[in-house]
Order: sequence, then C-alpha cells, then structure tokens
Amino acid sequence: MVEDVRRALMEGKHSVPEVGTVVTGASPHLPFVVVDGDGREVEPVSVYLRDLMLGDVSPLTCRSYGYDLLRYHRLLWILQTSWEIATEAEIALLVCWLREARNPQRLRKRNGSPPPGSVNVKTGKPSLREDYAPRTINHYLTVISGFYAFHARFGVGPVTNPVPASRERRQALAHQLPAGADSAFPPGPAAAEGACPGSAGDPGSPVG
Repeated sequence: MVEDVRRALMEGKHSVPEVGTVVTGASPHLPFVVVDGDGREVEPVSVYLRDLMLGDVSPLTCRSYGYDLLRYHRLLWILQTSWEIATEAEIALLVCWLREARNPQRLRKRNGSPPPGSVNVKTGKPSLREDYAPRTINHYLTVISGFYAFHARFGVGPVTNPVPASRERRQALAHQLPAGADSAFPPGPAAAEGACPGSAGDPGSPVG
C-alpha cells in the first residue's frame, strides 16, 4: 500500500492530504506551533522552532519554517514514516512530489489576471507557473536539513542527515532527480534531468 502511494506521488497521480496546520503559539518564544491532524503539537518541530527564536529570528521566519516542516511531515504521515527514521529516499520523494504538485499560492489570483505560466504581452515576461520553482524546493531542503542538524546535536533522529550536506547538491536536486527517486541519492550528479520518473514534462520555474 505505502509503495503504491510512493509510486503514485512520483507520477503526480496522488496528492498529499492537507492535514495539520500552523497555529498561533501562547509564548513569544514560540509564536507559531505546528499541529497534526488531531490538533496535537508536533513537539520535535516546536523544539526546533523555539531554538530558532532564541537565535533572534523574526516571528514571520518562525511561521514560514513551521509551514515548511508541516509540508514535510504531511508527506511522512502519508508514508507512515517517522521523521526519526526518514532517509534520502523520503527526501527524493519530497522533491519529486513538489515538482509535480500545484503551488496553492498560484491559485490565489484576481479576476482577469493571466493564467499561470503565460507571457505578459507588454513586458514579455512570463508569469509564475502553477508548480513549485527549483529555488523554492531548495529552500525547503535547507529548512529540513537544519531541522535534522539541530536534533542530531542531541543524538536524536537518523544517524545521517537525509538531506545532502552540499548546498550545490541540494540546488541540483531541486532542478533534477536521480533515475530512481525511491532510492538513495547517487554520489554524482543526478541522472534523470527535467522531470520526475513517469512524468511528462519539466515543471521547474522561477518564483517571485
């Protein structure tokens, strides 16, 4: 069952349920809290966000990181995988899903606005497409990597950070994927460029 879900996500045939949310916290040291579908606080995320706030980040940054980690946990929940045992396979699947998924922010448009991906006839510039841009995906990977690096300091989580350590490698993953997204990343450049396995095209695009 879970393997069927993995394959469907890679092929863009399965969505990730929007369970859980980010709510306002009760303390200035944790202004936003990630909760699961039952309304329970996702404690490992709270511990990490609280540490970020001690580092003098803004509440808006805390909120942004909260949503990034919620998106990652939603994927883990549907895969029935704990964050503590996640591997590079889950990260590869996250990248693949994001490249196939529609960015909900692109759906919030005013009446009369051009469709996502169209070209402005006056400026010649393309509008934002429906999908997640490579640099947006790379940002998510950076946030998730920091989450794991923080917990690793206390001996919690997987032995190896599931997100590649190299910033350049993360940027490469945001643009291209290995031939088997359900396996660990290869040591060299990704083999399959452009689209996820089983997809019909390249959804990469810039963001504004």
